[in-house]
Amino acid sequence: MPELPEVEVVRRGLQSSLTGRTIRSAEARVPALRWPLPPALDACLRGARVQEVLRRGKYLLLRLDRGWLIVHLGMSGTLRFLRQPEPPQRHDHVDLVFEHGVLRLRDPRRFGALLWHPAQAGAPWAHPLLAGLGVEPLSDAFDGALLHRALRGRRVAIKLLLLAGTVVVGVGNIYASESLFRAGILPGTPAGRISRARCERLAAAIRATLTQAIERGGSSLRDFVGTGGECGHFQLECLVYGRAGQPCRNCGTPIRSRMQQQRATYWCPRCQH
Repeated sequence: MPELPEVEVVRRGLQSSLTGRTIRSAEARVPALRWPLPPALDACLRGARVQEVLRRGKYLLLRLDRGWLIVHLGMSGTLRFLRQPEPPQRHDHVDLVFEHGVLRLRDPRRFGALLWHPAQAGAPWAHPLLAGLGVEPLSDAFDGALLHRALRGRRVAIKLLLLAGTVVVGVGNIYASESLFRAGILPGTPAGRISRARCERLAAAIRATLTQAIERGGSSLRDFVGTGGECGHFQLECLVYGRAGQPCRNCGTPIRSRMQQQRATYWCPRCQH
C-alpha cells in the first residue's frame, strides 16, 4: 500500500505537473472504486482549474477553483501524468484530461477512492475520512513530548499504535519497523511503557525515516510508481524490513520477523529492547 512517503512523492509530481492547468474533461470507466465515484464527475470537473495539490496523511487533495478532489491510492493504486496518453488498459479507471496530458488513476484492486468535495461544503479537513487523522509526522507539531502524552496509559503494542494513524498519521508498515529499529524499541513494547526520552528518539526516528524515504522516491515493492512512472528505491536501504534471517547492519545478529495483526514486523533482538 502506498504510504506517506509514496503519497508525498506523488503529491510533489502532481504539484509541478498540474498547478494552473484546466481540466478539459473527466472520464470514469467504472461506477465505483472503494466507494462510488461522483455520478456527474465530468460535469463537476470540466473547466475547473487546479490551484494546488496538498496531502493529509495518505490522502491527496487537489484544490480546484470550485472544490476539492480527495484521492486515496488504496492497496495498489497509482496516479500518472501522461504527456503522450496511451490507450487505457484494463485497470485504468479514471482519466482527467488536460490540454497537454492526462492524469490517469490505475487501481487493479479497486481499494482506492476518488471523491468530490464541493466548495460550498467548506474546507475538506472536517470530511469524515480526514477528521480523525493524527498529527502530521513531518510537521512542527510532532515531537517527543506530543508522542509521550498520547501514549500514556496505552497498552497496545507501539507498532500497532503507529499503524493506527490516530496519534501520528502515515507511518505505514515499512516505516514503522524501520523507525522502531532506529529508535531501539521493540515493536511489541506496550506504548504506555515508553519513556519520554525514548519517545523523543522515536519521534526523531520517524521524521528521519520518512524524510529519507521521500528523498529516495518512496518504496516500490509491488505496484508503486511516481507520476512519471519512476520506481522508488528506499526498499534497497531498509535496515530491518524484509531482511528476516539476514545479519543486522549494526551488530550482525539475525533479523527476526513475526506477524502483528496480519502485518509483517521485523526487528533486531539485540539492538531493540
